[in-house]
Amino acid sequence: MNILKEFSLNDKCSYLDDLKQTTHYKVIDDCSVEYCQDLIERGYRRFGKMYFRPECSTCQECQSIKIDVENFKFSSSQKRVMKKASHIKSYIQRPSLTKSHLELFEKYHLYMSEKKGWEYTPVTAQSYYNSFVNGHNDFGYEILYFDDNKLIGIDLIDILNDGISSIYFYYDTNYMKLSLGKFSLYNQITFAKTKGMKWIYLGYYVEDCPSLSYKAHYKPYVTLQGKPNIKDNYIWT
Repeated sequence: MNILKEFSLNDKCSYLDDLKQTTHYKVIDDCSVEYCQDLIERGYRRFGKMYFRPECSTCQECQSIKIDVENFKFSSSQKRVMKKASHIKSYIQRPSLTKSHLELFEKYHLYMSEKKGWEYTPVTAQSYYNSFVNGHNDFGYEILYFDDNKLIGIDLIDILNDGISSIYFYYDTNYMKLSLGKFSLYNQITFAKTKGMKWIYLGYYVEDCPSLSYKAHYKPYVTLQGKPNIKDNYIWT
């Protein structure tokens, strides 16, 4: 493992309007699953070889959140979502990059830009590779979802020693009626249960950000206290 670079950047907040955000970054080559686990437990997220977390001195709105898999019980409505999409096939493999990946990613983000006002930047093969393929080492995977032979969703995850870290999910917006975002998360929970894993790491919960506030619906969950350093103990409550 080799930490290539560490730095912090100040920029517009990614989650709340009219706020600034300070983000700390670590660029790590050949990261081990143990060190990735240490970072995720302390509130970091991974995209490619980049590990990052917000470290804003005057705001604590971003809370790292994880689902308690062992005690999670599927509700009737959640079971209906799984039944409705039960014909969808899934395959797990190492992250890859194809024309279908790029087309689906582009379609999803154009839709979200138009419907939800997401900032839109055209995807390139290099930018996708840097974010979702590079740096997966021996713990990164993608789950491909197919309707017959049509690729309709891609879920990027890390499989850690005690759970799954959800990285990113995107899908064909023509299939909105199947609630694929929920379906993919339920599949993660089901997989974790079968493997005896304890947690699904969902990244950040921000109460006033609609794109992140939904995470509090998946109970029971715990949140990380503060921003512990890599050598410090961490507390989730």
